[in-house]
Amino acid sequence: MLISATRLAKLGRGVVSLSACCLLAFAARADDLQDASKLLKSGQHQQALERVNKVLSAKPRDPQARFLKGLIFTDQGNTKDAIEIFTKLTQDYPELPEPYNNLAVIYAAQGQYDKARVALEQSIRTHPSYATAYENLGDVYAKLASQAYDKALQIDSSNKGAKNKLSLVRELVGGSTAAATVAIAKAPEKPVVEKPAPEKPAVAEKPAEKAAEKPAAKPAADGSAEVLAAVNAWAQAWSKRDADGYLSYYAADFKAPGKESRADWEKARRTRISAAKTIKVGIDSPKVTMSGSNSATVVFQQNYQSDTFKSAGRKTLVMAKSGDRWQIREEKSN
Repeated sequence: MLISATRLAKLGRGVVSLSACCLLAFAARADDLQDASKLLKSGQHQQALERVNKVLSAKPRDPQARFLKGLIFTDQGNTKDAIEIFTKLTQDYPELPEPYNNLAVIYAAQGQYDKARVALEQSIRTHPSYATAYENLGDVYAKLASQAYDKALQIDSSNKGAKNKLSLVRELVGGSTAAATVAIAKAPEKPVVEKPAPEKPAVAEKPAEKAAEKPAAKPAADGSAEVLAAVNAWAQAWSKRDADGYLSYYAADFKAPGKESRADWEKARRTRISAAKTIKVGIDSPKVTMSGSNSATVVFQQNYQSDTFKSAGRKTLVMAKSGDRWQIREEKSN
């Protein structure tokens, strides 16, 4: 679920006219940002970053360019720099809800649900009619509740009330973590005019310029919202008994278990999925380890329930990115 960041356009409402020179510069900047957005969508992160840095070299405070740069870093798994950019945007443009929302996405992917909650509450205070933030906040609250009920059961496994509540919460969110369902705001497609602000000393701008020039860091080891989103979608397709959708998340070079051929494995999976009247697949406590920009390993607790069978256990998915999709290359169950 993606949302538009068109509220950024409100930053330019106080501008009445621009000189021809400014209009030309504005159009050039808009072209660079539109190109950067297209490059990001096609997975060309370095080229997108170069276009954004070109805009930032001329206008270091440009909110749209900075926001887009945060998206690029998020997509790369460079959460440290993405957090820095979105945090600075909330300080410079506190009236915008999208930077708070995207901070919540990153915090949720890291399992820092309290931080995600605070960021989403601030997003709502900034923009009380921001529906996406309310929905995301509900997902985060559900995850916090799930953790609390789970802790209660660890202390007292006979607590039927906690068991029932935990089951209800997991059914409500499909057993997924907030990291997989929280929506990340995308960069606006229309250019915006920078909000007038007092000039800062040149020394104050140097850290931002330096950050813009440094190469993108390697994907963080604490998880990727994009990978988790793919895992969540895989589980949802399975829960809907959508065999085609479910199987589409397995890569062409997927290693079928044992000595079974891919064709036989697919046939068996389709038979089991169609035979079940109901299926619920829950994913809990996922941990993502990035081993490059196009490969990752995800370990999580899988809770499976159908009308005839119920199981729970740890699962490991070895995943690879093909084009703009993350797919499963290997699947291991404990």
